[in-house]
Amino acid sequence: MALATGHAAAAATGAGRAVAGAVAPAAGPAAVDCRNVTVRFVTDRRTVTALENVSFAVGQGGFLSLLGPSGCGKSTLLRVVADLIAPTGGSMSVFGMTPEQARAKRSLGFVFQDAALLPWRTALQNVELPLEVGGTKGLPKGAPTPKELLALVGLAGWENSFPHELSGGMRQRVSIARALLGGPRLLLMDEPFGALDEITRDRLNEELRRIWAETGTTILFVTHSVYEAMFLGEQVLVLAANPGRVADLVDIDLPKDRDLKIRETEAFVRIASRLRDSLGRGS
Repeated sequence: MALATGHAAAAATGAGRAVAGAVAPAAGPAAVDCRNVTVRFVTDRRTVTALENVSFAVGQGGFLSLLGPSGCGKSTLLRVVADLIAPTGGSMSVFGMTPEQARAKRSLGFVFQDAALLPWRTALQNVELPLEVGGTKGLPKGAPTPKELLALVGLAGWENSFPHELSGGMRQRVSIARALLGGPRLLLMDEPFGALDEITRDRLNEELRRIWAETGTTILFVTHSVYEAMFLGEQVLVLAANPGRVADLVDIDLPKDRDLKIRETEAFVRIASRLRDSLGRGS
């Protein structure tokens, strides 16, 4: 299996501290370039502003965690990137394309909080499902096969198991493998580990960092957890609520190679304190 390796492009997201609302510099077209995006939902009873003038950029190969309280628009923002919601104002580009163009070119993969596996299909058949629905047209030459992707997420030997035979963490691994089918350049993850126990969640955090390093895929990851946001991301975008807006954009100055012990270091605690301050100011 030939997988793209390395993530040096993550450095394109910029050095040093970024100010709230600033757009980080990127070399060439950014993986995601969000400029003054506003989203309003209008009903007969009222208008709700879910996001207001949100701006940020993620370099190709970067890993951005989206952190904030419930109702701050994290999932809405992810859906704007994925072309599932159209912004009311501002602009969003993905690899220099509109989200619609990026989706049509299969440049995006999406992992939801629920693994959403079909119970009557095996793990391998669940990963194969997008090929049956969308066909193979547009798939990059040499893209990893469904079986290779299951091996990538640590499920070699479990291809013929049904969802009820897998743990919650294993089901999410299947969901990640399915999202990586076709070699998307951008992986969007909406609290995929939120419903898992702490031990399983920690293990999958380490696994996701490994997968990111091996594939070079740009990742946007939504979470409520300060520790998870820091451990996973190279940057953390802190969103405030009512309306959803940028409270801070923090570079995570930690080694690329991380294990869970890094959470006990002085540097980790110091950055966590800043993130908590940012969350407090934005509440």
